Amino acid sequence: MRDNEHKRLNESLFSFLDDSPTPFHATENMAAKLLSAGFEQLDEALSWSLDAGGRYFVTRNGSSLIAWQHGSGLLEEQGVRLLGAHTDSPNLRVRPNAVKKSKGIMQLAVDVYGGVLLNPWFDRDLSLAGRVHYETRSSSKGLSIASTLIDLKCPIGILPSLAIHLDREANTKRNINAQLHTPVYVGASGVACDKNTDAEDEFRKLLLEQIRQSDANASKVLDYEVAFYDVQNASVVGITGDLIASARFDNLLSCFVDLQAFLDSEQGYWKMLVCSDHEEVGSQSASGAAGPFLKQTLERIAGSSEALARAMHQSMLISTDNAHALHANYAEKMEPAHSPALNAGPVIKVNANQRYASNSETQALFRSLCERHDIPVQSFVTRGDMGCGSTIGPITSAEIGVKTLDLGVPTLGMHSIRETAGYDDPWFLYQALKHFLQRD
Repeated sequence: MRDNEHKRLNESLFSFLDDSPTPFHATENMAAKLLSAGFEQLDEALSWSLDAGGRYFVTRNGSSLIAWQHGSGLLEEQGVRLLGAHTDSPNLRVRPNAVKKSKGIMQLAVDVYGGVLLNPWFDRDLSLAGRVHYETRSSSKGLSIASTLIDLKCPIGILPSLAIHLDREANTKRNINAQLHTPVYVGASGVACDKNTDAEDEFRKLLLEQIRQSDANASKVLDYEVAFYDVQNASVVGITGDLIASARFDNLLSCFVDLQAFLDSEQGYWKMLVCSDHEEVGSQSASGAAGPFLKQTLERIAGSSEALARAMHQSMLISTDNAHALHANYAEKMEPAHSPALNAGPVIKVNANQRYASNSETQALFRSLCERHDIPVQSFVTRGDMGCGSTIGPITSAEIGVKTLDLGVPTLGMHSIRETAGYDDPWFLYQALKHFLQRD
C-alpha cells in the first residue's frame, strides 16, 4: 500500500527531474535544498574552519557537489558512510560553431555526449539548457566576465525522421550517422535559398535574450555549454500507475534519492553525499570521480593523510547508479538467474572483473540491512557473452581506498531520451539508504 510519504517522494523526484535539464541545474537545485536545510556552503579557494557537528557542502565547476555531516566522534575513529552518484546524462550538446543554414533550413550541429541511444531523439520536442559565459558592464566593476544558467523550457528544435517512403528498410537497416543525421532543426524560412543574415548571430541573440532576464547589463555571449533535452515532463504510467517515465533517470534519480536520504537520516554519525559530473564520458576531469575533488575534500576534513587512511578503513561507500531491468520483449539479453524486475527493490550490481566494486563483504552488509527492515533486494550480473558497463564505484574505491557497494534502481531504456522505472523502487532505495546512513 502506497502511503502519502511514498507519493510525496515521487512527486518531489518528478519536480527535481523536470527542473534539472543539465548537471549545472541539478547541482544548483541540490545546493538550494542543502541551504534550505541549514547547510553552509564553503569556497574551495578559502581556508575552512570546520566545527564539530557542522554541516557543510562544496561545489566544483557548478556541476559536482560534495556535502557532509560531522559526526559525534573523530572521523578516523568513526569512519564515514558515503553515498555516490553522478549528475550527467547522455545528451546532444551544441557545438561552438553550431549554426548551419542551407536550403532555407536553420540547424544547430551537436556533439553526442556519452553513450546516447540515438533513435528515440528523433521526432521529439526539444529545448535548450546549460551554462553561458558572457560580458557584462556595471558602474562599480566596469567590463567583466560572468556566467549564468539558462533554460529555454519551450521547444525550439526537432530532429525529423526520414520518411519510410524514402527509406523502405528503415525498420530493419537504418543506421544513424552522428555527424550527418543529428543536426537539429531550429527554423525554416520558407525559401529555397539563404537570406543575407548571419545565422550564428541569430543563435547568440537568443542566448543573450535569456541572459538578460537575470542580468540586464549583459552585452555579449562569449561561450556556452548548452544541450538539447526533451520538454516532456516526468509522469506516472500504467493502468494501475506501476511505472514512472522521465528523461535523465540515469542518474538524477539516484542524485535525488541520495540527497533525500542524506537529509532525512538522523544526525550523530559522519555521512557524506558525493555527486560527480562526467561519469558518462569516463569521469576523467577535475570535477569527475576520477579527478581529485573527493580526495582533496576528505584530506581537508581529516587534517592529515594518516587520519584519512584510518578513516577510510572504517568507512563504506554505496555507489548508486541505475541497473538494467528485465525487458519482457528482449528477455534473452539478460542472464537468466540475475534479471531484476521492476518494483522489486534495489539491485546489487556484481561483476567479477571489477566493472562494479561490490564484494561479498559489502553485499552481506547491505543484504542484512534490507532483511532487518523488510526491504526487497535483487542482484544483477551481465551475461557472460556480453560486455559490462561501469560506474563511479570502482573509480572512487580505487581513488580513496574505501570498500564499496554498487547499487541501483532497475530501469528500462537506459540512455534513451526517456527511461522507465517502477513506481515503488525509488521508495525502496530511499528507505535502504536512510538506514545505511543511520547505521541501523
